[in-house]
Amino acid sequence: MTRLGVLLGLLLCIPVRPALAVGSLADVGIYDHNSGEMLPVFHSDGRWYVAGRTGNEYEVRIRNETSGDLLTVVSVDGVNVVSGETASASQSGYVIGPWQSLSIQGWRKSLARVAAFYFTDRSNAYATRTGRPDDVGVIGVAVFRRKAQPPAELEQPQVRGQVPNDGRLRQRAPYDAPARSEAPSSSQNAGAAPSADSAAPPASAAAVEQGIGTGHGRSQASHARYVSFERESDAPNEIIELRYDTRANLVARGIIRFVPREPNPFPARFVPDPPPR
Repeated sequence: MTRLGVLLGLLLCIPVRPALAVGSLADVGIYDHNSGEMLPVFHSDGRWYVAGRTGNEYEVRIRNETSGDLLTVVSVDGVNVVSGETASASQSGYVIGPWQSLSIQGWRKSLARVAAFYFTDRSNAYATRTGRPDDVGVIGVAVFRRKAQPPAELEQPQVRGQVPNDGRLRQRAPYDAPARSEAPSSSQNAGAAPSADSAAPPASAAAVEQGIGTGHGRSQASHARYVSFERESDAPNEIIELRYDTRANLVARGIIRFVPREPNPFPARFVPDPPPR
């Protein structure tokens, strides 16, 4: 059950909890680099969704909601973000310390660099380009607790003529120090997931079928290191799914409710200058 060579969480950490997808052991959300905001989360038929914009880079943010270490095995479009393999919960992932958060910015290429995540046409997604198009459009996080360490016991007193007992505590097995993130980042503002949207009218059926995926983007710095982690069990303690698509598609599918904008008789305080002739 022991898994060695597990990657430590990234150096970018978020100490303040943002409004993310629902999860009991960990919360998961998407930060859009171009807009500088956490993407709103929408709930429909027991599933969670975010609306991505083609061309925008993003990162997956995970917060540990427990007092113990967690191993998070993360997949994007059915591909393990650490190894690039077709994802399985038994593979390597990121270790997050108690109440800590991390940001996964892209597909890991080494212990120092990743290829950035960005929203792109489904045909250009990394999974599609590597012959694995069936699971494009979903982000998954398999969460594992660390196996509890056995309790320490007091040594038995020595018999007469032997070295006296010094009262030290001895553990039955060596203890792996918990993995910790190494550098904090700026906090994020919390917000509630909206239930309606008026940004765009419903899309056509063709647009719904097209969809978006995650591309293999530019190389950027992202440091990690190897640590050991023994899982509490072979089965994940929790699996979190977060699906994504364009806003127009989510409106067309009824996941985001379209509310037409009502005209405002006084839309601006000052009259703008006319365009030059």
